[in-house]
Amino acid sequence: QVQLVESGGGLVQAGGSLRLSCAASGRTFSNYVMGWFRQAPGKEREFVAALSRSGGSTVYADSVKGRFTISRDNAKNTVYLQMNSLKPEDTAVYYCAADKDIWRRPGDYVSAYDYWGQGTQVTVSS
Repeated sequence: QVQLVESGGGLVQAGGSLRLSCAASGRTFSNYVMGWFRQAPGKEREFVAALSRSGGSTVYADSVKGRFTISRDNAKNTVYLQMNSLKPEDTAVYYCAADKDIWRRPGDYVSAYDYWGQGTQVTVSS
């Protein structure tokens, strides 16, 4: 089992940047596909980005392609989400998630992930 703790959220103006971090417990972090999701008030949780175990394969939602970058440092048990050119519509609670299925490629759907963090709020003002 793995525990996930997000950090780095906050309030930023449109066009600005934030870097989210997700620290994972346990010694098998490199065995997990990692993903980021977000949920705005009144909306369903939606996929943002995912990253393979080695970090060599990434998947992004169309809405964030070219603006967000997911990365990981397996030595530090941490996954990151660099968010640039932020827009008001990026405002949401951001969650990191871990997929324990060693055979699955990075997925873009909620049910692919087994473990979730508590979330960190990102607010983008116009």
